[in-house]
Amino acid sequence: MKYDVIVIGGGPAGYVAAIKCSQLGLNTACVESSIDSNGTQKYGGTCLNIGCIPSKSLLDSSQKFYEAAKSFSNHGIEVKNLDLNISAMMERKNNVVERLTSGILGLFKTNGVHPISGTGKLINDNQVSVISGDDESIFDAEHVILATGSSPIEIPIAPWSENVVDSTGALNFEAVPENLGIIGAGVIGLELGSVWSRLGSEVTIFEAMTDFLPLIDKQLAKDSSREFKKQGLNIKLGSQVTNVTDSNKKVSVNFTNSSTEERMEFDKLIVAVGRKPNTNDIYDSNLEIETDSNGRIVVNSFCETSVKNIFAIGDIVRGPMLAHKGSEEGIMVAERIAGKKATMNYDLVPNVIYTHPEIAWVGKTQQELEDEGVDFKVGSFPFAASGRALAADDSVGSVKLLADKGTDTILGVHVFGPSAADIVQQAVIAMEFGSSSEDLGLTIFSHPTVSEALHEAALAANNEAIHIGNRKK
Repeated sequence: MKYDVIVIGGGPAGYVAAIKCSQLGLNTACVESSIDSNGTQKYGGTCLNIGCIPSKSLLDSSQKFYEAAKSFSNHGIEVKNLDLNISAMMERKNNVVERLTSGILGLFKTNGVHPISGTGKLINDNQVSVISGDDESIFDAEHVILATGSSPIEIPIAPWSENVVDSTGALNFEAVPENLGIIGAGVIGLELGSVWSRLGSEVTIFEAMTDFLPLIDKQLAKDSSREFKKQGLNIKLGSQVTNVTDSNKKVSVNFTNSSTEERMEFDKLIVAVGRKPNTNDIYDSNLEIETDSNGRIVVNSFCETSVKNIFAIGDIVRGPMLAHKGSEEGIMVAERIAGKKATMNYDLVPNVIYTHPEIAWVGKTQQELEDEGVDFKVGSFPFAASGRALAADDSVGSVKLLADKGTDTILGVHVFGPSAADIVQQAVIAMEFGSSSEDLGLTIFSHPTVSEALHEAALAANNEAIHIGNRKK
């Protein structure tokens, strides 16, 4: 059978691309190899099945448990005999995942996408082989979109075992570990550490780098590090893990810190050192598809590979491994295949760490602007001065806005605090339209909301904040 477009991979990049292609009138199929215990295809990729969605489910559940134990009394709510039913929590998580993933097949049916079950491989520039069990089928396509996602990185000193797990294993613990170790203080390590710390684990995170979250604004990194330590996360910066031994009862971790070697024992160890692109064996070696040193497929700004009519999107190409980035690439590629002149603004891809408080940012950091020699101004506002945040007993953190000193154009927004992801999304919309800090300052924000912190930060950039003291002009 021949299609206008075949998408290999049904994650957030692939299934969105397939739906958009079909909406644009293209005869489209989407190949996915994952199946559930009932033999039904599982679309949604890492994000919906074993990443974003289940982790956020546990993050929300664990935060509710933590608040009930630690802060409900601040609201006059007394909780006696608080208990944790980890099985029920995991069942809820699984139900959320099932509801979302099963809905994708419904979306395919509604939009006319043909689902194909099996392992897809591009065998030439317009043919895809799909193997399902012992059967192989060949499909023709005018265009092929590669969207096979990524997998956790396994490191030689800490191979997977019963007690040494990746992020997927960490989402399926049957009991709360008394002592939990994590290698990697990045997004995944912090989120998973937060989940199990809130539920009662003593969590130690090993990070080889000496700086905490070096990619985010330095002040927010400092503030968030201090808050996470208050919450009980023992973050050991500059700690290089040298050996891991799983005795089936305990996991021993040897690490060096400031030239001294130390050893700790844990019930479980999570390895969260990053992810690698799934690019092995997804296309025939005779195809001259260029890859970089990290195994990612090289593409241009429109996600076109070095082979005509072959596109690659999501985690297997350059840029952050984020579901929303991959989805937007899928939409852009679909529109370009359909003859539209779509582009994507890679400068405005928002990033979020779903700890509590959340960390979110978009655009340039202060250190980047300083390194680039850009003349800029800063406006900031603490949530401690936000009426809505104080009323919610959730006032840790701040909003920081950076704007060009000459044009007043917003260059970056960084938030550590309540609803940080949603606040940054407002900034993304403003920045997409080239807004200035004055534009945000003249915009009416509902009161009382935590979003008013963005409004005040924009006003502060021009020394016009109402609810905090301004710098002298």
